[in-house]
Amino acid sequence: MDDATQTTRLFLALWPDAAVRDQLRAWRDAWAWPRGASPVHTDKLHLTLHFLGNVPGERLPDLLDGLCVPLSPFSVQLGCPAAWHNGVAVLEPLAVPPALLDLHAGLADALPALGLVPEARAYRPHVTMARRAGGAGVPASGPAIDWAIDRYALVESKPADGGGYTVLKEYR
Repeated sequence: MDDATQTTRLFLALWPDAAVRDQLRAWRDAWAWPRGASPVHTDKLHLTLHFLGNVPGERLPDLLDGLCVPLSPFSVQLGCPAAWHNGVAVLEPLAVPPALLDLHAGLADALPALGLVPEARAYRPHVTMARRAGGAGVPASGPAIDWAIDRYALVESKPADGGGYTVLKEYR
């Protein structure tokens, strides 16, 4: 496959700093994981805004510029652990701040101009703690994580490299 036909798997996310990442790790480690569960590695913990999917690599320069939307700083408090029916364990916000929904909507509005289609399903902000986690022991409670948001990121997922993530650009 030549460079013109290579694709890159992309998503937009709130990407935590080291202090928030440590708090997310503590929440993840408070769960009782069943055999076969796949807890998310600490350096991959994040809150997805939009999954963009496989995009031709040649489109990346346009996307890097075109995904800049207005952002008013806000905070999100995470602290509601949940086990979803599909075996995904998550940490959800205590309440969804309107500014998070505004950021999500602003990015959704920017995607069509870039030839990308926003996901049709309703947005449920969360940090994935583990996959294949059916039957996990959900922590009864824990300290809320107060995450100050002043940026978001375009991130590349590299399944061929063991699923590593690379932040391509941060938007402030």
